[in-house]
Amino acid sequence: MSFVEPSGAEDREAALRLFAARGVDVVIGVGFIFSSDVDTVAAAYPKVPFACVDYAPRGGPLPPNLAALAFREEEGSFLVGAAAGLLSRTGHVGFTGGMAGPLIRKFEAGYEAGVLATCPRCQVHAGYIGSTPEAYHDPAKAKVLAATQIASGADVVYHASGASGHGVFEAAREAKVLAVGVDSDQHDDMPGVVATSMVKRVDVAVFDVVREVKERQFRPGMRVFGLREGGVDWVHEGPHASRLTPEVVSRVEALRAEVIAGTRRVPKE
Repeated sequence: MSFVEPSGAEDREAALRLFAARGVDVVIGVGFIFSSDVDTVAAAYPKVPFACVDYAPRGGPLPPNLAALAFREEEGSFLVGAAAGLLSRTGHVGFTGGMAGPLIRKFEAGYEAGVLATCPRCQVHAGYIGSTPEAYHDPAKAKVLAATQIASGADVVYHASGASGHGVFEAAREAKVLAVGVDSDQHDDMPGVVATSMVKRVDVAVFDVVREVKERQFRPGMRVFGLREGGVDWVHEGPHASRLTPEVVSRVEALRAEVIAGTRRVPKE
């Protein structure tokens, strides 16, 4: 396996072309910002399988050699929102988003729905860091946003802001309130502060693609992974979930069952 982390927008397409020209088995772009670049390069190399994590459709047909991978982040965010509503003592919780847009709005919408499902009186204080990808690399501004939410009464703060999230954790630690991580189990980023995390199982989606390529059964097209598909989850077991009482876990897991069964719909916006 080979990988490269492009330093800027101008390098993304070049990196994809480099791998495709080498004749690798599959080329995978990670992040919605790769979407248009993957479309372009996949069209130029029609015999090479491509995949894109967090693919953002542009409205036209997908390249016939592209597996577009998306997630129901709103469903995972719903679970940690439900937990936040149960953990909050003030009736105020916070949300800090990275780059404003449809993708991160799904996190916010699901989180707010989860909070209100367990704490109808609760108020969600939300803010966004910026409108460009640089918003995912600005922990200082994230800290300011989270601190403002905490000053408004929030005692649980959730972020969907990439590397900026460390600023949210710092604000929570200094104010002695709880934080909620995103994408992976972020407990170790700030032990004792991160009560749980919304986990996005990118590994599940990517493994499916790699296995298909190896078995010569690659399936192009749009794929969406939610709770039912095992694509999103929340941290609720083991030492990293010590802040969660059995009652909190039981209540949230009951809501998870409703979402999977289709009896509860989680909004995307």
